[in-house]
Amino acid sequence: MTCIDCRKLQCPRPVLETRKHIMANPGEAFEVLVDNEVAQANVTRLANKEGYSASAARRGDATIVITLTPAAPGQSTAEIQAHQASATSAANVVYIASDCMGSGSDELGAVLMRNFVITLAQTTPLPATILLVNSGVKLACTGSQVLEALQQLHQAGVEICACGLCLDFFDLKEQLQVGRVSNMLETIETLRDATGVIRP
Repeated sequence: MTCIDCRKLQCPRPVLETRKHIMANPGEAFEVLVDNEVAQANVTRLANKEGYSASAARRGDATIVITLTPAAPGQSTAEIQAHQASATSAANVVYIASDCMGSGSDELGAVLMRNFVITLAQTTPLPATILLVNSGVKLACTGSQVLEALQQLHQAGVEICACGLCLDFFDLKEQLQVGRVSNMLETIETLRDATGVIRP
């Protein structure tokens, strides 16, 4: 069985390498080696989206071995590609790239962003996804003034995705309180497939 070693690769490289192999070898079972749970979650999510089942096992040296198996053995290349084409449904997305809204005064911008998120939680229809990048990830972390509103959105079914690289940069990965860690490939695909994008 083919094995792809993605240990020590920075996000989103494990996902990109996995996707590259899937596209080049549709319908083939293979293994991906990663060294952290975020990479494991990202690869597993990609596998499920592309029509594969994924099982993970940890080795003694802290390596996580993810085995990807086509969900339907014997599925034709055309069927797999059709599944890939329809895997992501179009939806409205909110893209937040800062913990402040607008420019001119960070103090005012923080108040505006707080009001935006709190108001967003009261609107209908709700967006399908909220993407948090750069300092926007701080909104979903310990100490944020909008945690309650984000938790309300999350409980209502809104997917909240915080950039893993951004969380690492601000040393906040352990402080993420709502939503999940995401990656650049997922961010691009979500924006690409959105019916509309709101950028406060």
